[in-house]
Amino acid sequence: MITPFLEYIQLEKQYSEHTVTAYKNDLLNFKDFCITEFDQEDLTEINYAQIRGWVVSLVKQNISNNSVNRKLSALKSFYKFLQKTEQIAVSPLNKHKALKTQKKIQVPFTSKEISVVLQDLDKEKDFVSLRNKLIVELLYSTGIRRAELINIKVADIDLEQHTLKILGKRNKERLLPILNTVKKTLICYLEIKEKLQMNNQFLFITEKGNKIYETLVYRVINTYFSKVSSKVKKSPHILRHSFATHLLNEGANLNSVKELLGHSSLASTQVYTHNSLDAIKKVYNNAHPRGNKK
Repeated sequence: MITPFLEYIQLEKQYSEHTVTAYKNDLLNFKDFCITEFDQEDLTEINYAQIRGWVVSLVKQNISNNSVNRKLSALKSFYKFLQKTEQIAVSPLNKHKALKTQKKIQVPFTSKEISVVLQDLDKEKDFVSLRNKLIVELLYSTGIRRAELINIKVADIDLEQHTLKILGKRNKERLLPILNTVKKTLICYLEIKEKLQMNNQFLFITEKGNKIYETLVYRVINTYFSKVSSKVKKSPHILRHSFATHLLNEGANLNSVKELLGHSSLASTQVYTHNSLDAIKKVYNNAHPRGNKK
């Protein structure tokens, strides 16, 4: 019954390959636990007390509440599917409440930190340096996700229209603008890529001509930003976070930022607004008739 569920979320719900793999691992882990602890292989017969036992075992393994909640989210989706296909009447997770988690404030890079990294990358004109510079520029200027960046194809780029087609979560397409500065780097990169006869359909490739991968993108961001930033997290997601925060700080409309980020709901975008509070206060003080104008 796990296999039909995975096919359902992949084909009908159009979840990403990464999510499908994560759900599969979580469900198999849960099934193994039920067999070992309760000699129970039929997941339609599981009750909430047994699920709580799994939660306790995960916590004892020092797995964070965030990770436990993610695993339970997979389980919840699985039991909703069993309900939908009439294999069970009521989900054992029907009244489950997520574990409390501590909200971590994601600290974005400053504009200066990003500028210093780009200046550093600009010193070298070889293939790898040019590729890495374009990775940083695209992540910061568009706010795309790491997986979206990896899957960009050369055919997705329209230099004449200054647009980039992105295939986001659940195969949802969106068009993003390309800044002139990014266009210049892009042209230089495509020229050197062609000169080296690296004719891969994907935009970003390794020195061997293969499509780049997630750990490579993380390593690029972490390596360069470790030189200029003392922030704890230095990942591709922080560049996405910086993109959204800096736009909001400059007065961008929240709905516009939502569309650029490819969020399905405004609630997802609102997590970026806490960093913009100081900027909002300045706008408020300057705009309100009783504000403290200088």
